[in-house]
Amino acid sequence: MSAITGQANNPDVGLAGHWKLHGDCNDYSGNDNHGESHGVDLSIAGPDGRPNTAARFDGRHAYIEVPSSRSLSLGTADFSISAWTNTDSELDDVIGDIASKYDPDARQGFNFNVKHHAGMPSCTSNYRNVHFGIDNAHLSSWQDCGRPGEAIFVCAMAVHNGELYTGTYEYDAAHAGHVYRYAGHTNWEDCGSPDKSNAVTTLAVYNGELYAGSARLRAEGSALPGSPNRNLGGHVYRHAGGKEWIDCGTLPLREPIRPELSLELPHTDSVDGLVVFRGELYAVPSHSSGVFKWDGGSTWSYCGIPGNQRPMALGVWNGSLYCTGNGGAGVWRYVENTTWEDCGQPGDESQIYSIALYQGEMYVGSWPSGSVWRYQGGKQWLNCGQLGEEKEVMAMAIYNGKLYCGTLPLAQVYRYDGDGTWTLVGRLDHTPDVTYRRVWTMAVCQGRLFAGTLPSGHVYSMEAGKSATIDYELPPGWHHLVAVKGPDRLQLYLDGKSVAASASFDPAQYDITTDQPLKIGFGAHDYFNGCLSDVRLYNRAVSDSEAKALFESRYVSSP
Repeated sequence: MSAITGQANNPDVGLAGHWKLHGDCNDYSGNDNHGESHGVDLSIAGPDGRPNTAARFDGRHAYIEVPSSRSLSLGTADFSISAWTNTDSELDDVIGDIASKYDPDARQGFNFNVKHHAGMPSCTSNYRNVHFGIDNAHLSSWQDCGRPGEAIFVCAMAVHNGELYTGTYEYDAAHAGHVYRYAGHTNWEDCGSPDKSNAVTTLAVYNGELYAGSARLRAEGSALPGSPNRNLGGHVYRHAGGKEWIDCGTLPLREPIRPELSLELPHTDSVDGLVVFRGELYAVPSHSSGVFKWDGGSTWSYCGIPGNQRPMALGVWNGSLYCTGNGGAGVWRYVENTTWEDCGQPGDESQIYSIALYQGEMYVGSWPSGSVWRYQGGKQWLNCGQLGEEKEVMAMAIYNGKLYCGTLPLAQVYRYDGDGTWTLVGRLDHTPDVTYRRVWTMAVCQGRLFAGTLPSGHVYSMEAGKSATIDYELPPGWHHLVAVKGPDRLQLYLDGKSVAASASFDPAQYDITTDQPLKIGFGAHDYFNGCLSDVRLYNRAVSDSEAKALFESRYVSSP
């Protein structure tokens, strides 16, 4: 990876704004870009341990707003953002945005956040992944990234240890569901079949390791022939490297959706979702009601039935675990033990497939209207519009400032442009003579948005603007991040080391001038959940040596 060359070795040269967050939101660059606090706690100890040298953002409403100014007008020039970040090890919310200066209507500006995509609908595709992006309303074509194995259905995605993984459904009697690692272009590396069942339907990263859930997937639900592979799934596995997987037990069978299943099965035959909440791993089965929490070993504890219906997606937001369902179950919030609170049913929707957190609010995708709904609190939901003439909304992802969704029956992808407006940005599956085509899952990796399909079983990717992503988990505790827009690429540094870069681009094509305010601790994803200190915005590209020096200095100064 080539370095971006800086123009100075003095960390105070080229500062457009410098918010120490030492008891105030003032700008110490000399440019008078002072911020206004919206509920930020400015009394926190920073990375050096001194009190009043950092700010705590609650992940709900708190952020700092800095009015737009000439010195914050970035244009096509180089710039850099530097910040100390502190996040908790056990999260009950997403981490959210570090900083943004972005106009969602014009799709212009920059975004800098820590991405967390649960409720995708069956997986946690991104967890603690840092994203830095710029845009000026640029959108690439979709690139065919190939077919993982003999996939009919790309059921799940997860970003782990710098790589993109997929879980698949494979039809033949001799085939089982696999996990594959993306190896570039149209190539996929086989990471093995955790189970003998026909599908790996869910993936998640937990405590630094990759977990997968197996299923006996019923393709009849997608109007496809049923698989002759009748082996049960229902297990959760931990990846041990290569093609090896460790069995972490099965989800018990409780309150079966079809009563006859209780006579047929010793345990549930499918795992439909995995999510991490407050440091513990939760799962939902496919054909049995209930949510389960892993106790370690092979034991799973029962956490109750949200709405007495089949659970579909698990999400985490603002201190709570949420579960969606079908059969009119709507959305439910986990209280404790086996108790769930009803958050209402969006309209007359009978199935709620997915959850996304966009601009600090919770959105869900539905069947049969093909609409996306925004939560209004209590049991109230606002319809944000139907996606074309589609019937079902599944995959939902926040990518470089915008919300993207995948649909059925035409496997289309739409971008939300606000006020009920959805813009078609591609159709991904053109399989002839089938009833349904799906874009079921999405992940952000390698600076691109990836999407998996049914029944072609292919994965596709595209770029909106340019992005660099750290495709590893951001560790908890204090860490130093630097995001750089250089002469022809974006670059990310973690604790003084260059760890990610975008594809090269022509900077003349990316004028990111906007009169939107600079927001510290808020953006397109969510309010920041954690602490920030010593936030700097440079009107130049910080060099490798400067990024290292900023980390090693453990910046200390009196307010």
